[in-house]
Amino acid sequence: MDDVKIGEILQPGTEREQESRARRVRKHFWKTLKKAAGRIPFTEDLVASYYCALDPKTPKRVRAILLAALAYFVLPFDFVPDLLVGIGFTDDMAVLMAALASVRRHITPAHYAAARHALSQNPDTEQQEL
Repeated sequence: MDDVKIGEILQPGTEREQESRARRVRKHFWKTLKKAAGRIPFTEDLVASYYCALDPKTPKRVRAILLAALAYFVLPFDFVPDLLVGIGFTDDMAVLMAALASVRRHITPAHYAAARHALSQNPDTEQQEL
């Protein structure tokens, strides 16, 4: 996956697109994370990004970038289908790493604390918002 495609995926989009992405992310994030467990080496960063993206105090542009990356993560079919064991999440990781690199300074200690707490809970339960 090249930088052009990643750049296209991470476009903030319109307000309507962002709202749609937020709904999709809220609905599918935890189920997708459970499927990806053990395949993504930066799970805590990913969950902290989830909390950052849904935090109303996060700047809009940062939220938009993270929502775009997280929406791509929860899509059941993408450039490399997640069903392909071993490589299915590689494109998702590339998109997520690019998003994290561009907005990392906005992911606060509170987002990381929420991520650590969520990851320590039973993975079958619905996670709470910040």
